[in-house]
Amino acid sequence: MITIYNAKICTMDTLGTLENGYLTIKDGKISDIGEGIPENGGELYDAKGCWLLPGFIDGHTHLGLLEDSMGFEGDDVNEESDPATPHLRAIDAINPLERCFKEAREGGVTCVAAGPGSANPIGGQFAAIKTDGVRIDNMILRDPVAMKFALGENPKSVYHGKNAAPETRMATAAIIRENLMKAKKYAEDKLAAENDEDADEPEFDMKCEALLPLMQKKIPAHFHAHRADDIFTAIRIAKEFDLDYTVVHCTEGYLVKNELAAEQITAFVGPNLSDRSKPELKALSFENPVELDAAGVLIGLTTDHPVIPLPYLPLCASLCVKAGMSREAALRAITINPAKILGIDSRVGSLVVGKDADLVLSSGDPLDMMNSIEAVFIDGKKVK
Repeated sequence: MITIYNAKICTMDTLGTLENGYLTIKDGKISDIGEGIPENGGELYDAKGCWLLPGFIDGHTHLGLLEDSMGFEGDDVNEESDPATPHLRAIDAINPLERCFKEAREGGVTCVAAGPGSANPIGGQFAAIKTDGVRIDNMILRDPVAMKFALGENPKSVYHGKNAAPETRMATAAIIRENLMKAKKYAEDKLAAENDEDADEPEFDMKCEALLPLMQKKIPAHFHAHRADDIFTAIRIAKEFDLDYTVVHCTEGYLVKNELAAEQITAFVGPNLSDRSKPELKALSFENPVELDAAGVLIGLTTDHPVIPLPYLPLCASLCVKAGMSREAALRAITINPAKILGIDSRVGSLVVGKDADLVLSSGDPLDMMNSIEAVFIDGKKVK
C-alpha cells in the first residue's frame, strides 16, 4: 500500500479538486482519497505540492500499429486488399515494445483506444489498452471496444487507385449497409436455429461473427467522418441499424453543432495540431471542439497518433483553452470524457475509490506548457 500526499488532486469527479489531498493505492486500485494525510497510509510518497490527476486517455489512435521511424515493415494499420474487414483485430498488430508506448507514458497518457486506419469502409476492431507492458494480452482494458468504419475521402482515394469500389461516397455507404444487412440476417438465422431444432444454422461467416457484438449493441461503431455530410451519413446508417456510435474527427461538427447536440452524439475530435492536408480538412480549427463542447456534445480530444505524437495530447487540450474552452472542460476531454465514450469509465478516467490507480503527477497545471510530468502510475505501478 502506498499513499501519495501533499498533492493538489483533480479528481474529475464529484469530489472536485482537493487542494491538499492524499490518495492511497492498494493492489493496483485506488483504496482511499481525501484531504490531509491518513493515519495508516502505508508507504508515503510526498507529492511536494504537485498536481495529481487521472491518467490521460486518447480514444482514437493507431499506437503500435503504425510504428515510429518505420516504413512498410512497421505499417500494419490498413489492410487494403478488401474494403470490408470487420474480422481484423487490432491486438494482432500492436507492438507494445514500439518506443512510442514509452513516450506516451512519459507524457502522462496511460490508456488509449488503438485500431485500424480509415482505408476501408469497414476497418476492423479497436481495443482499449494500457500503455505499459510487453505483452498485449496483459494490457487490454476492453477488446473489442469499438468497430471502425470510415466515410469520406480516404476509402475513395484508396480504392480509386485500384479501380475498385468504393470510388464514391455512395459506394462506401452501400458497402457498409450490405455488410450490416448480412450480419443482421446472420444473427436472425442463428437465433432461429437456437430456438427451432428444425432450422438450419447459417454457414459460418467470420465477418458476420465479428459484427455480431455491434449488432447486439455490446460495442459501438466508430465512424471516421470529417465533413458535415459524412457525419450525417454516419448518423443515418447508425439509426437504420440501431447502432450505438461515436463520430471520430468530426472536423466540420461546429457547422452543424446544434443538430449534433440534438442527436446526442459523442465525438472524438481532432487531430487539430496538424496541417490541412486534404480538402475535407479545410475547416480544421481548435474552435471546433470548443463550439461542440459549448453546444453540449460529449467530446474527447484525439491526437490520431501518430498524426500527432501522443505526448502532445495535453497540449491539444491547452490550445482548446486558448481558443475559449474552460480548463475543466479541456481536462475532462482527455480524462473522464473519453473513458465514458469508450465505456471504460468504471475503471479509468477519474480518481474514485475502486478504480484503477492510473495517475499522473504534474509539477503544475498540466495544461501549462512549462509544467513537467513528475511521475506516472499505471495499475498502481510507477512507470515514470
